[in-house]
Amino acid sequence: MQQDQTKTVKSEGGLQLLDKVRTYCIGLPEVAEQVDSFGHTSFRVNDKPFVMLGEHGEDGSLAIKTSPATQEILLQQDQTEYFKTPYIGQHGWVSIRFANRADWQEIEELIQEAYLWTAPKRLIRLLDR
Repeated sequence: MQQDQTKTVKSEGGLQLLDKVRTYCIGLPEVAEQVDSFGHTSFRVNDKPFVMLGEHGEDGSLAIKTSPATQEILLQQDQTEYFKTPYIGQHGWVSIRFANRADWQEIEELIQEAYLWTAPKRLIRLLDR
C-alpha cells in the first residue's frame, strides 16, 4: 500500500478515524493511500478514489462512494448522520457526520461496497477467493 507522508489529519478524532479506515482498506487488493490537493486523504483502487477523509473541527469526516440506490437509502435513513457529499454527491458520494461515533460494522460494509463499485473485475475476483 502506497502512502503519502503528508499529514493532513491532525485532530485526535481524525487520526483515530484514519487509523480505522486505513486498517480496513489495507486488506483490500491494490489499494493506495494518497493525499489530494485539497488535503483529503483518499483510498484508491486503479487510481480512482472510493473513500475520502478530512476533518471537520475536532472530528474526522468520512465520504464514501456508493451506488445511487445505497445513497438514496442512506439519505432517507437519517439525514442527521448521512448527507450528500458537497461537490461530488451527484456522483453517488455520501458523507457521514460524526463518523467516529457511527456503527463501524455499517461503515465497513459501505467501504466494501465502495471498493466493489470502483475496482476492476479482476480485483473483485480476488476478493471472492
